[in-house]
Amino acid sequence: MSEIGKRVRMERIIDRDSGNSVIIPLDHGISVGPIKGLVNLPEMVNKVAKGGANAVLQQKGMVRHGHRGYGRDVGLIVHMSASTALGPDPNDKVQVAIVEEALKIGADAVSVHINVGSETESAQLRILGEVAERCDFWGMPLVAMMYPRGPKIDNPNGAEVVAHAARAGAELGADIVKTNYTGSPDSFKDVVAGCPVPVVIAGGPKTETDLQFLEMIRGAIDSGARGVAIGRNVFQHADPTKMTQAICAIVHHDRTVADAAALLA
Repeated sequence: MSEIGKRVRMERIIDRDSGNSVIIPLDHGISVGPIKGLVNLPEMVNKVAKGGANAVLQQKGMVRHGHRGYGRDVGLIVHMSASTALGPDPNDKVQVAIVEEALKIGADAVSVHINVGSETESAQLRILGEVAERCDFWGMPLVAMMYPRGPKIDNPNGAEVVAHAARAGAELGADIVKTNYTGSPDSFKDVVAGCPVPVVIAGGPKTETDLQFLEMIRGAIDSGARGVAIGRNVFQHADPTKMTQAICAIVHHDRTVADAAALLA
């Protein structure tokens, strides 16, 4: 029966027609505080939902303040990891919620953040494995954010380390893996090929231009990525609704970068 639960919940965060997903993470407040775009969380949830986002991602305490904005429906992913920029090691992500809590507040999925290569990698991997077991028990989809970060990582966007991080997420039971884009369709194809579950790309730091950002998304989709999980480049955009629409044009409707960019006008 837990498999049925996963299928039902996955339909809330994945588009039925395209089979892809546009996820907007809004959990940055725990890491860096109430930055631009996240001061009024209900307002931002409403903007990205209006733009067609499949789901938003939030920490458990903010769900009561910001999920579904002013009544517009959108999927909910509850994030279960946290650290702050003020702490001694921001790469040390600790577990701050359990699957049962996410069920109580109506989550359609949960997510866990793992910094592969960090000094606390072993503890984070243990968390991922344990959360995966509870997700299987309850029929809760699991998104694993798998980032290459640590002393031995010279290039966090390198195809080899990104492919390793993505595969580690699948190996431990993730249903969807979020990871860095490697910079080109050819190199990212290797990441997708080595990961047997859907891969979505992170947005990374805010890009210099909208065109550069949309080209990254087009390249990822052309490589076989199944969507995006992008925060700052959406919620800090001048028009988050239009930017979400532009992303959906590529991810769900296979439009060109030029077509998507035209929606921002």
